[in-house]
Amino acid sequence: MPVVQMNAEQGITQSLIHAARRLPKGAPILVMMHGYRYSPSIPAHDPHRHILSPLPVPHTTSWPVALGFGAENHEGLAIAFGWEARGTLRAAYGRAEPSGQVLAAALSELAQQAGRPVGLIGHSLGGRVALQAVQKTDEGSVERVILLNAAEFRDTAETALMSPAGQRAEVINVTARENDLFDFALERLLARGRRRALGLGLETRRANWVDLQIDDAATLDALADLGFPTERGARRLSHWTPYLRGGLFDFYRAALCHPWALPLGLLRHHLPARHDARWSRLLARPATLGAMRA
Repeated sequence: MPVVQMNAEQGITQSLIHAARRLPKGAPILVMMHGYRYSPSIPAHDPHRHILSPLPVPHTTSWPVALGFGAENHEGLAIAFGWEARGTLRAAYGRAEPSGQVLAAALSELAQQAGRPVGLIGHSLGGRVALQAVQKTDEGSVERVILLNAAEFRDTAETALMSPAGQRAEVINVTARENDLFDFALERLLARGRRRALGLGLETRRANWVDLQIDDAATLDALADLGFPTERGARRLSHWTPYLRGGLFDFYRAALCHPWALPLGLLRHHLPARHDARWSRLLARPATLGAMRA
């Protein structure tokens, strides 16, 4: 199915509802959410011309293309969700909540019309939009969520997981120590250091949540063992690794489109029990960074 655009300002459209109704049995529905600094109303910053473009784009990754969506109906329905994420970090963080409310209503309608739950994938503040949507949508509307360096706090995620939809949804929280400075900035700028970002994972272990540190050699070994060889190489600082590191979208596609093939219990069994401490990447010696490339 061609990629369908949806922006928070307009909400769900009749054409999108009809597309959900026409989906063949078993075809997935995925919603993709960009993060900070994008705006559908500004051509130079329009996510639909960049990471959410249905066509390949230079110098970055087209998420729909990387997730395998094209023109065939049996592939499912890919929805590129745009929202106003420019301005100050605080202002964009605030706008993510009503954008998540719009998405929540759309998820309820899509799940009802298609007769199946929806998968979500969001980067940075797009992860906050996803969690807000999970908190406010109908029970059973969301099957699995993939957060990519989510710009959100632990306590907010816990609240989302306690909602009716959140108790049934599964979450794969993709993190990296390369993102530590961005997590720290979120904590200082928006919470004066009193709240902890999701880059450190949840404080309380939950059966429907898995943390996946993608700049950890043991984690990449585990993904390779599961059939998802992933590009090696660590950076000291990067907020965009979860969608730029080669091979990860093969894993995302399988996890979202075929969740039965990658149950969280299987992932948890293969993944390392502990993750690296904060600042371990930024303060690492060159030899340590080189080991990640092996």
